[in-house]
Amino acid sequence: MLLAAYARGWFPMGHEDGALYWHDPDPRAIFPLEDLSPGRTSRRILQRSPFRTTRDQAFTEVMRGCADRPETWITEEMIFAYTALHELGHAHSVEVWKEGALVGGIYGVHLGSAFFGESMFGRESNASRIAFLTLLEHLQHRGFHLFDSQYLNAHTALLGAVEIPRGAFRLELASALQRECRF
Repeated sequence: MLLAAYARGWFPMGHEDGALYWHDPDPRAIFPLEDLSPGRTSRRILQRSPFRTTRDQAFTEVMRGCADRPETWITEEMIFAYTALHELGHAHSVEVWKEGALVGGIYGVHLGSAFFGESMFGRESNASRIAFLTLLEHLQHRGFHLFDSQYLNAHTALLGAVEIPRGAFRLELASALQRECRF
């Protein structure tokens, strides 16, 4: 059910009261993969980073890190469902480590050549940015067509997200689903 919803442009958000709501925002926020490149400051942060990054080594822990805030939409039910998607190869994470401790990460869902970013966290300065930049470079290197950010906020706007109309998003999604990329 989750994958079918993503293929149509819908995504769930849980609420602390246990309710689950489906979202299909208009406008939709995306990271334009073909035009987006890290700025000078971001490149410097990557080059001088004291962190080590991995992919798909601590998926559930990344979700728990994203959920570890006073108000969260990531419920236990969602952690269970997305971990199952991860085990099937449809959900992925980038982890950021410092001295053996998980200090940041990002996770999302992968269908075709689309990646749907769900959430990120950082426990150290720049850890979430390192996770994002690592994921961005990986998606570009693998030839992904669409990087969905769902909603635009101040943080994603700083990282380069832009809004497009729902109809344009659906066309981009349809195109991305026609081509398979390996994560």
